[in-house]
Amino acid sequence: MIKLFFLLPIIMCAIWWRYLDSRGYSLKEGLKGFIYILSFNSVLILFFVLMIWVTH
Repeated sequence: MIKLFFLLPIIMCAIWWRYLDSRGYSLKEGLKGFIYILSFNSVLILFFVLMIWVTH
């Protein structure tokens, strides 16, 4: 399951992009959302990598 964590930011960004597109916003206007998504996923993945390292 850990192998599939790279899909999480891709799926979340795709959902965010679809939301922006449906509301008529440009990608530039939604850039802050992409940054939040990527930073949240980076912290999440870093946490899980740290937990694997600690328990291994």
